[in-house]
Amino acid sequence: MKIAMWSGPRNLSTAMMYSFAARGDCTVWDEPFYAAYLDATGIDHPMRAETLAQWQRDGHTVANACAQDGVQPHFYQKHMCQHMVDGIPRDWMRDVTNVFLIRHPARVMASFAAKYEDPTLSDIGFVQQAQLFDAVAQDTGHAPLVVDSADIRVDPQGKLSALCTALGIPFRVEMLHWPAGPRPYDGPWAPHWYGAVHRSTGFAAAEGPLPELSGQAARLADAAMPCYERLAAHAI
Repeated sequence: MKIAMWSGPRNLSTAMMYSFAARGDCTVWDEPFYAAYLDATGIDHPMRAETLAQWQRDGHTVANACAQDGVQPHFYQKHMCQHMVDGIPRDWMRDVTNVFLIRHPARVMASFAAKYEDPTLSDIGFVQQAQLFDAVAQDTGHAPLVVDSADIRVDPQGKLSALCTALGIPFRVEMLHWPAGPRPYDGPWAPHWYGAVHRSTGFAAAEGPLPELSGQAARLADAAMPCYERLAAHAI
């Protein structure tokens, strides 16, 4: 099975990739379109030079690879919604099972703003995520799978079991833990973004109250809320 997991940044997405890799029957790919996105937009992200040097820049080449089977029974692709800019193919999405990983905008903004200066709404991916969700729903005739990162942190085994059942694959208890430290399949941007997950050996505990935001962070979180709430209505 080919699984395309769609999220924005700071959304438990790397921990989810580690979880699926820990199954032992799953090839994983970390943000396949990141270099193509950077090349197309010219955006100056942390580790830009390393990403462009080490990751495939041609979106069509990446898309073709996403549509192919992995070397193991399952192929898990960690995708960022904001990477799917004009010119990057989307037709390959018909050849995979698309799942949408969501997180409350206030939590995303509190985490993202600590790592990236002056973010915009397009940087955090909520609008693009809703657009991709709608496109998949229209193409398939039904809403695609949605999972909320908060639910995974509350009950990792229960929610991952439910996700695996919905995907039609068996849950494996190995998905709950992984070794601390970098992974060989991390993207070259990992030194900037993955500090917390590199220190982890499993999913973090349930989150506390929502962070209090102000200024631009609060405005962006408010703008993202309708997209989040629309997808949250479909969460398993």
